[in-house]
Amino acid sequence: MEYRNLGDTGLRVSALCLGTMTWGEQNTEAQAHDQLDLAVERGVNFIDTAEMYPVPPRGETAGRTERYLGTWLARQPRREDLVVATKVAGPGLESVNAGERAYTPGQLREALEGSLRRLQTEYVDLYQLHWPERPTNCFGRLDYPWPEAPAEADERDRIRRTLEALAELVEDGRVRAIGLSNETPWGAMRFIAEAERLGLPRIAAIQNPYSLLNRSYEVGLAEVSRHEGCGLLAYSPLAFGVLSGKYLEGQRPAGARLTLFERFTRYTGERGQAATAEYIELARRHGLDPVQMAIAFAAERPFCTSAIIGATTREQLTADLAAADLRLSEPVREGIEAIHAANPNPCP
Repeated sequence: MEYRNLGDTGLRVSALCLGTMTWGEQNTEAQAHDQLDLAVERGVNFIDTAEMYPVPPRGETAGRTERYLGTWLARQPRREDLVVATKVAGPGLESVNAGERAYTPGQLREALEGSLRRLQTEYVDLYQLHWPERPTNCFGRLDYPWPEAPAEADERDRIRRTLEALAELVEDGRVRAIGLSNETPWGAMRFIAEAERLGLPRIAAIQNPYSLLNRSYEVGLAEVSRHEGCGLLAYSPLAFGVLSGKYLEGQRPAGARLTLFERFTRYTGERGQAATAEYIELARRHGLDPVQMAIAFAAERPFCTSAIIGATTREQLTADLAAADLRLSEPVREGIEAIHAANPNPCP
């Protein structure tokens, strides 16, 4: 397993990060603990969760994933060897924050206290804003929802206030580093500029979607990662499992996420299915597991700090973890670029 710097925090994280959003919905607590044991055994030291997990978010399950992780953390002899990341739910999520419309100091502090309680830990290594509080085009939205108000100055002021509130949590010693998620180039740069202007903590990472089917991070944000030292934490490198090929030709395997939850349609459109079929064929032509090729592609990108993998079975996780040892050949990379050029970002 390769280890990389998490921004300028001094923390070193594994190139593969264990994602957790199925725990408590598709996975039991015992299965979650088994995944954790296996991942750590294979060299993973980085674990990502969120206060709203599992997904899909529901009031009766919110926080369950953190609790499963917490009962495992409580029996670990060396918590300091692990890098635990969680996320505060963005504004407007009724099942978690009663539809709060902004990140406020009180909400951030209360959310962190709840996460620490469920995680059974005294600190979080990386605390992330799950999505922007301002209207923007995240979660697959292509158009920009042009707001009549507030003005840009108001948005900057909100970012400043949020950053100041996060800085207080860092000063308290309960957060070691801060990060963003589902963020845009403008938002990331505003957080960076305010941190520099006010001498506040800089963002250490940006957790956004990135996969063979969605390389939109490369447009704008990759440059931010390079010049500002805040690498990508790539979520959905398998595009909700679509890049395994198991959903091709309309297949819906029993117990699979897209079978259970019809709301997840981001990666199942006609263009996405066509591109997936080509990536599967490319992998097989070169004797590769399509899952491992997709994960390795995300993890080896120069702007990527860690690729977040997730699974519902031990067999799936074992296959995912094997991607840590895969280095894509130049012919495979050329094949990927040819497919991407012919059908770019089919599932943004």
